[in-house]
Amino acid sequence: MDLNNQAKQILEAIGGKENINAATHCVTRLRLALNDESKVDQEKLNNIEAVKGSFSTNGQFQIVIGQGTVDKVYQELISLTGIGEQTKEDVKAASSEKMNPLQKAIKVLADIFIPILPAIVTAGLLMGLNNILAGPDIFYEGQSLVDVYPQWAGLAEMINLIANTAFVFLPGLIGWSAVKKFGGSPLFGIVLGLILVHPDLMNAWDYGNALKEGNIPTWNLFGMEIEKIGYQGQVLPVLLASWVLAKSEVWLRKRIPDSLQLLIVAPTTLLVTGFLTFLLIGPAMFFVGNLLTDGLVSIFDQFAALGGLIYGGLYGLLVVTGMHHTFLAVDIQLVGSTGTTFLWPMLALSNIAQGSAAFAMFLATKDEKLKGLASTSGISAYLGITEPALFGVNLRFKYPFVIALISSGIAGMYITVARVTATSIGVGGIPGFLSISAGKWGPFFVGMAIVIILPMVITYLWAKRRGDC
Repeated sequence: MDLNNQAKQILEAIGGKENINAATHCVTRLRLALNDESKVDQEKLNNIEAVKGSFSTNGQFQIVIGQGTVDKVYQELISLTGIGEQTKEDVKAASSEKMNPLQKAIKVLADIFIPILPAIVTAGLLMGLNNILAGPDIFYEGQSLVDVYPQWAGLAEMINLIANTAFVFLPGLIGWSAVKKFGGSPLFGIVLGLILVHPDLMNAWDYGNALKEGNIPTWNLFGMEIEKIGYQGQVLPVLLASWVLAKSEVWLRKRIPDSLQLLIVAPTTLLVTGFLTFLLIGPAMFFVGNLLTDGLVSIFDQFAALGGLIYGGLYGLLVVTGMHHTFLAVDIQLVGSTGTTFLWPMLALSNIAQGSAAFAMFLATKDEKLKGLASTSGISAYLGITEPALFGVNLRFKYPFVIALISSGIAGMYITVARVTATSIGVGGIPGFLSISAGKWGPFFVGMAIVIILPMVITYLWAKRRGDC
């Protein structure tokens, strides 16, 4: 493959170098901030040999090239345009200028939660391993593997401790990422998050019982009674507190001489933010978070089938718009407040459905290029990354995307009625069963069968009937 010629063709298809504001690449894709995406000749771009698909998301136009080749094509591209190498941050900054307020808010949430996602997913996988060891009715009726083989109990307890750490100290992870995003010192964010789960505070899990019994511990500050409670598993309190800390730190750093910053900035920001958090931010956001959690639980309790059909069926659309990042925070809040989430299992099935639709196109098409893209993107979707399948295959032909949505809606309705939950966020595809609550694997596997068989069979038959691939 003549990579220089491929880069020239890509440049021509996207509207020339004048249309590029900023450009970088990741492991498999060119990531471009274009001045005008309407100038992209999509048909010409899709017919280029090196291009395996393209899509636009969060103000960025991304072109799927493939691992190992994308960096070479990128080097040719910047050589042709003379724009110089740029970072992901440069492209994000350029693309954010074209976003509306809602898109910017979603991007903020994505930028906060995506960096900590590996820790959360790893914790979810380890909790799944603990479920296998300690969950009853998986291998033995009414008993767990540990009950039958007590010598495994110590291993299960150690795995559970390692797995739970990310959730026990979740405010510390969020504080680090959020303060960094808002322009403050990430170290202060970690400290702030750990303050909210300090062992001297009453554990948030015990708050409900303490409230009923009327023995919530308090501080008395000059006549003000402030509840002495922690915020384990809570998302909203540390998010807002991190914003206050970062903005106050930036404000002070601009006004305090460098020689005095170590003595004044850190103590002042942490003290003021901590005081405001325990006095106002924490109680208010704790109330809002519980209201959100109780509201969702109530809706899905009363209208389980409808809720599963809507959320399961529309999750693919949320991915297309980027709004799925918002529900990452909701899932984490649900796990922190209730110990499980009923939303995440539907996410996992939605990803599998999109992968199955892509595999159907692989089976139906005679186009070798589409075969290659459909097979690799299908595998990617089965492992939790759906963008290549969505934008490279399913949305391109439209009906695979719609069939996958309908199938995931049916599966979502079924597993919601069956009360399937996940103990954590895991890998959002076939390995997702590891995060499913013990005792609910059976219904989840039925849901998995639905999103594997329905999209693959119907999409294949539809494609053959149309004869357009």
